Amino acid sequence: MTSSALLGWLLGLAVVPPLLVSLISLYPIRRYARQLGLIANPGGHSTHTKVTPLGGGIGIWLGIMLPMVAGTLIVCGFDLGLGKLLDLPESVTVFFSGIRSRLPQLWSLLGAGTVLFVLGIWDDRRGAPVRLRLAVEFGVAAFVVYGMGFGLTAFIGAPSLTNAMSVVWIVAVINSFNMLDNMDGLSGGVAAIIAASMAAVMLTTPSASGSMPQLFVAGLLLCVCGSLLGFLWHNRPPAKLFMGDGGSYLVGFLIAVSMLMATFATAPDASVQRPHAVLAPLCAMAIPMYDMGTVLWIRIREGRSIFVGDRSHFSHRLVDLGLSRTQAVLTIHLVTATCGLASLLLVHVTVLQAAAVLGIVACMLLLVVILESTGWRKESND
Repeated sequence: MTSSALLGWLLGLAVVPPLLVSLISLYPIRRYARQLGLIANPGGHSTHTKVTPLGGGIGIWLGIMLPMVAGTLIVCGFDLGLGKLLDLPESVTVFFSGIRSRLPQLWSLLGAGTVLFVLGIWDDRRGAPVRLRLAVEFGVAAFVVYGMGFGLTAFIGAPSLTNAMSVVWIVAVINSFNMLDNMDGLSGGVAAIIAASMAAVMLTTPSASGSMPQLFVAGLLLCVCGSLLGFLWHNRPPAKLFMGDGGSYLVGFLIAVSMLMATFATAPDASVQRPHAVLAPLCAMAIPMYDMGTVLWIRIREGRSIFVGDRSHFSHRLVDLGLSRTQAVLTIHLVTATCGLASLLLVHVTVLQAAAVLGIVACMLLLVVILESTGWRKESND
């Protein structure tokens, strides 16, 4: 099978089913959200003006879990005669033995993600204490890093420090997507762009042990992307449904862990090491991290709690500069896509070329800061 045909099968199996499950399942969730206690009321730091269902995370979870259950049954039942019923080509089924070997790992991750999903749904319905949320997030992150052995490739020769950084990375990514969920189509769109760009990186970067692309991680990311695309149909402006903490916790966790599972520093010829490629996740996550970092800095500077929501997010600041809400969201999507393309380039270039790629990302972020400084000066003069 050619690489293009393999890509077509992967996209068809990993993107389309999650998209359809998420899209279809969210219609009844929208209808019965009030009975489920998943309602976002206007007021407070929120900018929406009408009561809106808050169960998008349920559809995203179903969009990921149901296709994974079906896929697991197909892979495990293939040798029992199910393969003849499905009539899958041998060029696809040849990967089934490798998938079977990683199923325990996959379901451990999905189980950990489900814990965070349940935490988020509880938070959406009743409001979970901050300390409890952080304790569960750090506990799940520690399980992934210390229990499953996933961690950052930092080339610093200090495993204890690397493991601690990995735990912080997972918690930071989870909360960055949660904080970014403040406008219609924003967090879901940014997450879908990042998942797609990192899947492209996985499909063009071989694993450390061979010349094959990293299909397992790419498939997980594409599944997340497909489920998000189904959700975005309901979340497009004006949103009929919000993602909620249940969705943002789950999506942030799976994207963060996928980046830890991946191998970035091996060139396509599997013989050249590119240590700078480990910065690809930071490039892809530049905008969510920028939003979280600047929001925390603003809250600390103004003497407010970092855990209390407000309207100081990147998207809100763009609106304050004169953009409409839709324009602000599209601007952030565009900048995120640019950073995603930079992450794809980073794993295929030399050190000098990587410096240029990282310089482009840095210049883009500095341009954003310069544009925002116009609003800061206006505020100081008022």
